[in-house]
Amino acid sequence: MTAVTMRRPLARAWSRVWAGRNRYLVGAVCLAIGVFMLMPIVFSVFASVKTRAESAAVPPTYFPHEISLDNFARLWSYQAGLPTYLGNSFATAFLTIAFTLLLTIPAGYALARFPIPRKEFIFVFLLLALIIPYQALLTPIFLMFASLPIKLTNTLVGLAILHTAIQLPFSLYIMRNSFESVPRELEEAALTDGASSLQALRSIFLPAVVPAIVTVMLFAFVTSWNEFLGALVLLSRASTFTLPLILATARAETSLGGTDWGMLQAGITIAMIPCIGIYLLLQKYYVSGFTQGALK
Repeated sequence: MTAVTMRRPLARAWSRVWAGRNRYLVGAVCLAIGVFMLMPIVFSVFASVKTRAESAAVPPTYFPHEISLDNFARLWSYQAGLPTYLGNSFATAFLTIAFTLLLTIPAGYALARFPIPRKEFIFVFLLLALIIPYQALLTPIFLMFASLPIKLTNTLVGLAILHTAIQLPFSLYIMRNSFESVPRELEEAALTDGASSLQALRSIFLPAVVPAIVTVMLFAFVTSWNEFLGALVLLSRASTFTLPLILATARAETSLGGTDWGMLQAGITIAMIPCIGIYLLLQKYYVSGFTQGALK
């Protein structure tokens, strides 16, 4: 009995030691993964402030020997000017957010709360768009946009509609599951007090699913901001180009037809700032909204 009694404190102490080691091990692994993910971003920022000659040096240097903002200055005045392309990208992203919310909030609310016949089949049918790569639909979408009385090619509105179509199935999935997670007692109390379905949506459901709305907004913004192929197909006028398109043309602006790595990395650095900034500002809502929309 004495030996058994002595082993128990030793076992508890040993388990605490291993628990502490596991905690440090997990922390070390997370730190290593974080450094591994951040290194490309850090090297892109360093490459953007190199001189033009150092950016094209072979073998490349990882850290700049001289800080220069010449790459940003050349990109700022490139063709129509960087502010024009940034404005086009922001306008397209905000239109995409507006179209996505206008479509997915009513649709998610109806599929979650209204007794629609075969609504589960409708919901699954709408999600089937996730298995179709949007690249396969670009040609018919372009032909459809070009044949409309009001042509949507070479317009930011047409590009925003395309980006909305890309984002729609996933956003609907998030919004519908988020509306379903709201307690039914809140809806019943509002209806008992004489509120209509629209009033219940505005006063009860929308405040409850703010994290999901923020999540949809973030995904819509990032999708529109980074999308390249759809913009390449729909836009042919330089004044309507978005930032990814102008970076693709800026990469071949050296006298010998090579790649201007410095200006390209400056553009990549500028393109990263809005995505990182918006994510850091809304990270709390993003994490809770993604969990709320994915788990019922």
